[in-house]
Amino acid sequence: MAQGTETPAGPPGDTGPAKSGTDAYLHRRTLRRGSAGWLLLTGLGVAYVVSGDFSGWNIGLSKGGFGGLAVAMVLMGVMYACLVFALAELSAILPTAGGGYGFARRALGTWGGFLTGTAILIEYILAPAAISLFIGDYVESLGLFGLTSGWPVYLACFAIFIGIHLWGVGEALRFSLVVTAIAVAALLIFAVGAFTEFDAGRLNDIPADASAFGSSSWLPYGLLGIWAAFPFGMWFFLGVEGVPLAAEEAKDPVRSMPKALAISLAVLVFLALITFVSATGAQGANAIKEAGNPLVVALQGDGEPTALSRFVNYAGLAGLVASFFSLIFAGSRQLFALSRAGYLPRFLSLTNRRKSPYLGLLIPGIVGFTLAAWSGNGGRMLNVAVFGATISYALMALSHLVLRRREPELPRPYRTPGGALTSSVAFVLACSALVATFLVDRDAAFIALAVYAVALAYFAFYSRHRLVAGAPEEEFAALAAAEAELARD
Repeated sequence: MAQGTETPAGPPGDTGPAKSGTDAYLHRRTLRRGSAGWLLLTGLGVAYVVSGDFSGWNIGLSKGGFGGLAVAMVLMGVMYACLVFALAELSAILPTAGGGYGFARRALGTWGGFLTGTAILIEYILAPAAISLFIGDYVESLGLFGLTSGWPVYLACFAIFIGIHLWGVGEALRFSLVVTAIAVAALLIFAVGAFTEFDAGRLNDIPADASAFGSSSWLPYGLLGIWAAFPFGMWFFLGVEGVPLAAEEAKDPVRSMPKALAISLAVLVFLALITFVSATGAQGANAIKEAGNPLVVALQGDGEPTALSRFVNYAGLAGLVASFFSLIFAGSRQLFALSRAGYLPRFLSLTNRRKSPYLGLLIPGIVGFTLAAWSGNGGRMLNVAVFGATISYALMALSHLVLRRREPELPRPYRTPGGALTSSVAFVLACSALVATFLVDRDAAFIALAVYAVALAYFAFYSRHRLVAGAPEEEFAALAAAEAELARD
């Protein structure tokens, strides 16, 4: 048994051990296997991200201009591509609900696993809270049912969509796929309409700041503007790394997970390019750089709403719902895996009769709703989420590097193109993006660090001494340690 772990042996319904050992403990903490094929997983990958195409990315124009944001988007796209290829290999080796936490646990030990899992939780609990605020703004701007943005709308979002997740993972992912398809179709229709108004001269219409080093019409805020735009270049891809969290519920994860990751990233790259270029060229970078609904502004400017702009406005709501819905899924699975292994209170990983982690859905939902209703600052919460995301990216890329070096003979049904070089690029770019978050919102970065400090104190003084040896991620790590010891002997 690994040091610091224990085998449960008491009532399975609480934080104490299970009644008849590990088998009974895990029986109360199982997910519905084989519920998602590659198509549903691909839809999940796109759903995580699609809301970022409708809003948020355009603020990067106010940090780096068109040229700065374009370079940032390309570099962040490279980072995500390299990370996704590394995760495809890792998820084929370790197809469990732990995702990034499980990979880091195997490569970096218990501390590395907890650091990675906590960073992922920060991202997936804060992002839905922020998106619920944006949904409220859309509902109010569209005049739906006469509602205004406020806590009743936020509560309805969490209650309805968590309810669908409690119904079952297959039903939840099919719902997500339908809503995502609507949002993607809307982006394609938007691009066709926006390109009819396209003027390349509008791309660089932000006045250059002569005091900024390296400033020009394409880089109005200079070379530093490229770095400052990194977090907004991420918005076109932020969340796709969450697909491996569905590995334990996937059909043939060894084959379906790499396929879904690759296809979803390809779709996102295409959507990012056409959305970024068409929206900026339709009305100009200066017109949309701080707009809350940049696609609508790109279509109508200061004029009257058109049929197409109204359609895109409604579709933007569909995109927000798709991302909100899928991020709830991701957060619940990460919380489930950490709880099942004892890193967080064990009762959080209990599943209902339909094999959904009901407390892992309800508790983050309550936290997210409370933050949304109390804070009302969606931008700040998303910046905190981005900070957590960049930490997890660096640690997941590092996990790939460590496993490649430490366990070169480990069976790898899928191998990352480029091997360690690919994950090295992801690691360097993730660290650069992490530092860039301080340029955008230093307060958000320090809030994330404070949450991290509290979580680490809990782990250091309590939970690391109460890990569950029989949890899948712990068993993988224990097996690796045993094999390494035999090799030394």
